[in-house]
Amino acid sequence: MSLLLVLFFGINISLGSVSIPFSDTISSVFGGETTNNSWSYIIWNYRIPKAFTAILVGSGLALSGLLMQTLFRNPLAGPFVLGISSGASLGVALLIMGSSIFSSIAAINLVSNVSLAIISSIGSFGVLFCVIIVASRVKDTMALLIIGLMFGSITAAIVSTLSYFTNAEKLQQYVYWSFGSIGNLTWEQVTILCVICVLGVILSIISIKTLNAMLLGENYARTLGINIKKMRYLIILAAGILAGSITAFAGPIAFIGLAVPHLTRQIFNTTNHKILVPAVLIYGAILMLLCDTVAQLPSSANILPINAITSIVGAPVVIWLLVRKRKMIF
Repeated sequence: MSLLLVLFFGINISLGSVSIPFSDTISSVFGGETTNNSWSYIIWNYRIPKAFTAILVGSGLALSGLLMQTLFRNPLAGPFVLGISSGASLGVALLIMGSSIFSSIAAINLVSNVSLAIISSIGSFGVLFCVIIVASRVKDTMALLIIGLMFGSITAAIVSTLSYFTNAEKLQQYVYWSFGSIGNLTWEQVTILCVICVLGVILSIISIKTLNAMLLGENYARTLGINIKKMRYLIILAAGILAGSITAFAGPIAFIGLAVPHLTRQIFNTTNHKILVPAVLIYGAILMLLCDTVAQLPSSANILPINAITSIVGAPVVIWLLVRKRKMIF
């Protein structure tokens, strides 16, 4: 799987709107000279950061989806069931569409990649903070799932209200953000995203024993001496950090978090999280690299919305696997 990841990474940085020979791409990656000096700039300042972003986004969303599916014991749970993505969308909507409603804000041009990342982070982690507070008062995990969905509905309603009153230009800008994008990050932003994702992965690894025990129910986990309340906080925090930070930097990316855990279970035929956690990290990265390679339409200046590609490429694969296996492993 690791070799396959390296292969897809190489394919991803070799293809793009500018046609660069594969030999020059490999030479540039290993510090050699290229036939055209501008090719090295394109590879190191655009393609490689985008490929690393795809790896972080795919891995983080896949792991976040696995955590949520195990916590709620629901195959339809994904990384955004707690309203974290909706919180990020609300923050971005307030920044973009709110500026066209409130004239005092309209006088200042606040909309940029950095400001979008900051405000969406505030929105996503604000909702995450509310969910954690509610989790301290709710004992039933399924009730927490419903509350998370309600948070998502509230934020979606506010976004719809802002959309109704905003002008067409701002609305179009918000819609473009909602398509998702992994090609706009600088090396500094990729580094920040990497540090945050590593923190989420570490928290997930700490939770592996709890995740395995919770497959048999919370009562069984308690008999093993696991503090369910404490570990629930930890799992929610890990999933929230991963999903929230990725949404902040890349926008809402659909399908990956929901489908990759199922694909991994079908391929490995196991529910052991000691295997699933590293496997979903690699499979999520591979699938995201594949989708990004398709989305950038090699040798074309056009780039398709990454959200559309993740669903178009991934959904038929999941359907085929489920039909072939005839049952879902969970």
